[in-house]
Amino acid sequence: MFIGYAVLAVLLALVATASAVLTFTRNPAVTGSMTKLGVPDSRLPWLAAAKAAGALGLLAGLVVPALGVAAAVGLVLYFAGAVVTHLRAKDYELAPALVLTVLPAIALGLRIASV
Repeated sequence: MFIGYAVLAVLLALVATASAVLTFTRNPAVTGSMTKLGVPDSRLPWLAAAKAAGALGLLAGLVVPALGVAAAVGLVLYFAGAVVTHLRAKDYELAPALVLTVLPAIALGLRIASV
């Protein structure tokens, strides 16, 4: 189970880090999407920081299981919030947000199972 968690954690950390960097740098694709969803520009640094913290926590979870659990829970909640935000904006392009909600949930299960 730990190997599964490790592989998934590293891949999710890469995705979350890339997303955080794109959000911090205000990539036009990211800001356009966030604007379309009604997310205020002032929230972008906070959202990027949450993704970066999730990425670091997943990697730290390789050594400290509690951090991996906390990071996975945080990312599940973050991306579940993204799904809700899409639905509230009546934007039904949900696949990325849904996948990014399910993958940390799987990581969470794997991390708990490997303790």
